[in-house]
Amino acid sequence: MADDTNYNMKSGKEIGKGSYIIIDGIPCRIVEMETSAPGKHGAAKSRITAVSIFDNQKKTLLLSGHGEVPVPDIKKKRAQVVSITATSVQLMDMETYEIYDSQIPEEMRDSLKAGMEVEVLEAMGRKAITRVVGGG
Repeated sequence: MADDTNYNMKSGKEIGKGSYIIIDGIPCRIVEMETSAPGKHGAAKSRITAVSIFDNQKKTLLLSGHGEVPVPDIKKKRAQVVSITATSVQLMDMETYEIYDSQIPEEMRDSLKAGMEVEVLEAMGRKAITRVVGGG
């Protein structure tokens, strides 16, 4: 579940495609956003489709035009691949030199090698590799 200190609230008007929000306690990136016109007695509504940044699970959210949505505090960091197992990778943070384990994204399973530098997203106490930056 979401840790109350790791997110802020934003109105539906402040977010858009590519923004990060929290749905069901999971940080997600918005991939599609549809807004309906306001009705005679109601406010406009937004239908948001997002994908979890940790496991690519698809999530949807229906939001009132005046509603607010939680937005996670996300940090982008660089890390170096130290070692690789069948299901996880050991990374070293390039700033703090902390060593930690992370899951290997399916699309990077065959391309990651020790010594490579990767970009890692950190949100709500979890970390995920997003892309290879270089090295190796």
